[in-house]
Amino acid sequence: MSQTFIDALTAHGSLALFGLLVLGIAGLPVPDETLLIIAGVLIGRSRLHAGPTYVAAMLGSAAGITISYLLGRAAGLIVIQRHGHRLRVPTDSIENVRAVFRRAGKWSLTFGYFVPGIRHLTALVAGAANLEFGLFATFAYAGAAVWSMTFITLGLYLGDRWEIAAHEIERHGRVAGIVVLLMGAAALAWMTRRRGTSRRSP
Repeated sequence: MSQTFIDALTAHGSLALFGLLVLGIAGLPVPDETLLIIAGVLIGRSRLHAGPTYVAAMLGSAAGITISYLLGRAAGLIVIQRHGHRLRVPTDSIENVRAVFRRAGKWSLTFGYFVPGIRHLTALVAGAANLEFGLFATFAYAGAAVWSMTFITLGLYLGDRWEIAAHEIERHGRVAGIVVLLMGAAALAWMTRRRGTSRRSP
């Protein structure tokens, strides 16, 4: 499987990286982290150019997450409107979900990239909650940049050791990512609580 991605990236360069990431982030079974690590390795071997590779990775990630958001916004709202009464989900609960995203849930769009399977889900939920596109884009696109740059750079520095690291990331990535996500949520909650306490102080 890895050799297939190496061949695709070598033959088609940034265009292949962009297309594969769009498909992977949108929910298809593409090992995104491994793909980015391979891209970094190929940069180190002078088989890909760094600038176009980083840009293609960020744009592909952003495009894929936007597709998930738009699917959630279209299909999610239709489900709620048509079957909300059966699911006991009143239409006005959409506003409550939007409020949650405004306070804390939007950060899951940024840090959720590091949790395989979660990044796609957070975008769908954001779309179904009718989160404003500008707010979605701010946090989701920032996450796309940080996530893609992190794994490409990791591959660049790993070199020939990349396969061991990629295997461990695929094996433990979900657990590690969930831990990071929970730690980030806890830190944000603590900061929010502290800010509220300081405002109430005379």
